Amino acid sequence: MRTAIYAKITTIKFVYHTLSSQMHQKLNDTMASNCDFDSSLFAKYYLKEEDVPELDLKYSVTSGGILHQLQAMFSEKSKLLTRSFVDVSSDLADESTRFRVMQWNILAQGLSFGKDNFIRCPRDALDWKFRRLRLLEEILRVRPDILCLQEVDHFGFLLPIMKKLGYNGSFFPKPDSPCLFTACSNGPDGCAMFYRTSKFSCLEKESIVLMRDSNKALTNQVSIIYKFALKDDSRLEVAVATTHLKAKNGWEQLRMEQGAYLVNYLHEKFCNTPLIICGDFNAEYSEPVYQVFAESPLSLGSAYKLLNKGLNCEPPYSTWKIRGGFNGSETDVCHTIDYIWYTKNRLKVRALLNFPTEEDIGPDRLPSYQYPSDHFSLASDFMFTLDDD
Repeated sequence: MRTAIYAKITTIKFVYHTLSSQMHQKLNDTMASNCDFDSSLFAKYYLKEEDVPELDLKYSVTSGGILHQLQAMFSEKSKLLTRSFVDVSSDLADESTRFRVMQWNILAQGLSFGKDNFIRCPRDALDWKFRRLRLLEEILRVRPDILCLQEVDHFGFLLPIMKKLGYNGSFFPKPDSPCLFTACSNGPDGCAMFYRTSKFSCLEKESIVLMRDSNKALTNQVSIIYKFALKDDSRLEVAVATTHLKAKNGWEQLRMEQGAYLVNYLHEKFCNTPLIICGDFNAEYSEPVYQVFAESPLSLGSAYKLLNKGLNCEPPYSTWKIRGGFNGSETDVCHTIDYIWYTKNRLKVRALLNFPTEEDIGPDRLPSYQYPSDHFSLASDFMFTLDDD
């Protein structure tokens, strides 16, 4: 089965790294300047034949219809892990301005296979033809108004479906994605953001490559930033950024500088606009980059610190996996590294999506038949509050 899948994957080799600098710059300029994503340009440079537009999926035109179809495909044994929203505020004064933001590192397919990767996860559960359905199912059951994603390397699968469901959005790749050098490469991974067009109007949009804050040297991490206006009241605006900071131990200094650069960039451009910053920061709350956001002049709070009332602490995990090691050893990797930051004096957190329990997750951790990524999605319901000024 896997041989057939890999044979199809390699029908058209990805040529991202051979593009001329002029072609790459043209694509980046287009992505950075338009609210409407130029899918034809994306297809020319980034999509593979099997991913345009994955017509083997026959989906209805409503989110409820697609969700029902997806849930009917899976047995009770492989039912998606149960989750629910928890109210963290009883303030209903601004309920009419309520909107939902979802944050998720969806695990790039190009990074899903490897001798030390997810050694307890069944190979079939990592198959893209299976995993893409679970990813879509999680998104549809959360029903976000704004969706922030990292490790996206199948944007061509997501874009046509999300457009059909009333969203618009864009993708921005890492300059030198590790996915380009894997056997199952589908192109570079990067960040993506979608927004519900019936809920928000796009006022501005840009995509940036993060720099070191100390010397402004370019790095391999990126961010997408949108500025929206609420359609029901165009006076209410919010800027949303998504990012994915440098991974692995030993890169704490770089993560701190990337975070500082993004904070300073947002402060310069959106200091008078409520902000939401979503991402995989690859950093526990004890790392310096966490303090960069927590102590920034943007007056940011971490939404998920409100999940456990009275404790004022981050949840115990946002990613949980088992890695392989030397001589068949196993390492349990359990961290909180994904966050939703928000402007505390301009936005109020109304509800948060909780996490499955350790018992529900199971001893083999993530990914699994019951959950398609090694990271859990985060989701927060926000409401606008009056400006303190």
